[in-house]
Amino acid sequence: MTQKIDIPGNAVVSAGRRFQRYAIPCLFVLLGMVYASWTARIPSIRDALHLNPATLGAVLLCGGIGSVLSFPLAAWLNAHYGARRSALYAGVGLLIALLCLGFAPNLPSLLLAMAIVGIGSGCFDVAINALGAAAEQRAGRSIMSLLHAWFCVGTFCGALLAGAIAGVGVAPGWHLLALALLLAALLHRCYRNLPNDRVPRLRGERWFVIPHGSLLMLGMIAFCGAIVEGSMAEWSGVYLKDAFGAGNGIAPLAFAGFTGMMLLARLIGDRLKEYAGARRVVGFGALLAAVGIFVAVGAGAVMPAIAGFTLAGAGVAMVFPFVFSAAGRHGATALAGVATLGYSGGLIGPPALGFLAQGWGLHAALGFVGILCVGVALVASRAKWLT
Repeated sequence: MTQKIDIPGNAVVSAGRRFQRYAIPCLFVLLGMVYASWTARIPSIRDALHLNPATLGAVLLCGGIGSVLSFPLAAWLNAHYGARRSALYAGVGLLIALLCLGFAPNLPSLLLAMAIVGIGSGCFDVAINALGAAAEQRAGRSIMSLLHAWFCVGTFCGALLAGAIAGVGVAPGWHLLALALLLAALLHRCYRNLPNDRVPRLRGERWFVIPHGSLLMLGMIAFCGAIVEGSMAEWSGVYLKDAFGAGNGIAPLAFAGFTGMMLLARLIGDRLKEYAGARRVVGFGALLAAVGIFVAVGAGAVMPAIAGFTLAGAGVAMVFPFVFSAAGRHGATALAGVATLGYSGGLIGPPALGFLAQGWGLHAALGFVGILCVGVALVASRAKWLT
């Protein structure tokens, strides 16, 4: 009678194989934690460098410009090295830039670091969405909404962790250093457990194109969706303070409700897509977002306004997952082109809303965002590639 002996090496291999299914979700968590950690430490960095609102706005603008300008580079990286290596290279650059943000000694260095963060996050975003689209094709079912839900998990955990660390008085530099080291280990582990997707390039093959045709429609949906998300992030709290006199503890609840409902909606988004199709989910979701924003604009008290913004989060949650899923099926080049249009909306939208608010009032500016959601619903109904 023989006795079965477990070999430790086999146990390690088995554990590694089990981690493979979590590698791509962990990359989305990583990006969310980087984003939340940086934004949570903005007040500390602003105070340390004595930045006024104008210079802080310039810092944030550098990040947005870097992100938009990064997409041709993202397409080149994916075309030449594959999404797996692109995620590694962009992730390393992003974590190094995160360190530079924490230890920036003056405004010029902070501007440069923020631009590099924008470039790194843009390239990393395209790479992990390309990995997600490929995994979705291998699985034969929709998983992109769930992957974007993991990004929300990362932002939530990163914000809580950053708040706790800042609360005990840890300087931004040391906080971001520890975070970067932790996330670097996670990045390396994920890279080791992803399949090699590098393929030979055909001579003369184009690696970046501006979207046209049906891809242009996908890009416009992403563009408008980014305007809605960016506007909620930048202006929902301001609206509660200006319209209802909400205090500093209440005003952030508008965006908290918006992002919290986005997370919950993305957890079930893939099932909705399989049941009704991406076009219907995005179209009806955009209409739901419009209703939520109109409720918030027409509300006579704080709580109904918060409820309206929360409803808007549920409606707009599926735009990016399903648009990126559709574009990713046509390769990283198509995905990068669509992402360029999409994130341009996030860069242009909030400042444009500020100009509208200056001339017509914040109620009218937010009402325009609601009308934009109706436009997204109309375009989604005609986007043949949104499946």
